[in-house]
Amino acid sequence: MPRIPRSRRAALQDNPVDGHKRVLLAAPRGYCAGVDRAVVAVEKALERYGAPVYVRKQIVHNIHVVTELEEKGAIFVEEVDEVPEGAHVVFSAHGVSPAVVNAASDRGLHAIDATCPLVTKVHREAVRFAKNDFEILLIGHDGHEEVEGTAGEAPEHVTVVNSPEEADTVVVRDPSKVVWLSQTTLSVDETMETVNRLRTRFPELQNPPSDDICYATQNRQVAIKKVAADADLVIVVGSANSSNSVRLVEVALEYGAKAAYRVDYADEVKQEWLDGVATVGVTSGASVPEVLVEEVLEALSGAGYADVQEVRTAEEDLMFSLPKELRQDAAGQRDARALGGRTSETTA
Repeated sequence: MPRIPRSRRAALQDNPVDGHKRVLLAAPRGYCAGVDRAVVAVEKALERYGAPVYVRKQIVHNIHVVTELEEKGAIFVEEVDEVPEGAHVVFSAHGVSPAVVNAASDRGLHAIDATCPLVTKVHREAVRFAKNDFEILLIGHDGHEEVEGTAGEAPEHVTVVNSPEEADTVVVRDPSKVVWLSQTTLSVDETMETVNRLRTRFPELQNPPSDDICYATQNRQVAIKKVAADADLVIVVGSANSSNSVRLVEVALEYGAKAAYRVDYADEVKQEWLDGVATVGVTSGASVPEVLVEEVLEALSGAGYADVQEVRTAEEDLMFSLPKELRQDAAGQRDARALGGRTSETTA
């Protein structure tokens, strides 16, 4: 992903508007447990093994996080064949296919799997249904790393359905043995529209044993729905390749926001977005550290939006253990951050 220079745009102006200026701050927002685990995994690998530690793809889809980890000694590569033989490589939170695991093994790499456990759950579902000779309709986006990883578990059994419209044309071998799974970061509403259209064509379509869309994706969408109904403008902090961040913009517009934009940094907020705006909604995607939200709030405060009201729709306290290789320190003692460590700080 190309670097995004942090510009030195002039401070936002405090122009008059009709009504009281305020910010509705969505909660939950920002880091989820899977992202926290993955980022800490790279940090711990650098501490344990020293730089460089290689990471296949972006560990999470956020340019700020990736840049900070690069500064600490992480090297991001597209494929494992770019990693020197015998080196340490971390698989990203989005998961990898068995072919990638095998390729890393063939090169003698020391692989650390930072795949989100909720993504791993979908992988296991794909394997199980494929063993029972089901055709799997994987609702997601072609080319997304998570979809590539899940489809790679059973490529002969998986067909990707990119949209509700594709549900009307997808072809299956046996309509009596078909199941749907989904990418974990999709819009809940659009996914269920796709499922309903699939079920109209294939009445025997089976559901996954549990919801595939992750709790954090759902919680952030529920929160922004509530905020959007009262917002003249919604600002979503998150990177362009973050599926869940992009979905938050779409959900905000669908649920009443008059305008909604995604930014990586506060410097990207444009003065014209605030023209006539009394209420600004703010949220962030599941791979966004809270410091970036704080910078947006600071910029908005300078423009007169100092009244920040949190709109909370759920509490989150889930944490995931680190990959087994990183749960102990070099002396063999249990590491203090074996359970990640920052989730409660960044979703407050």
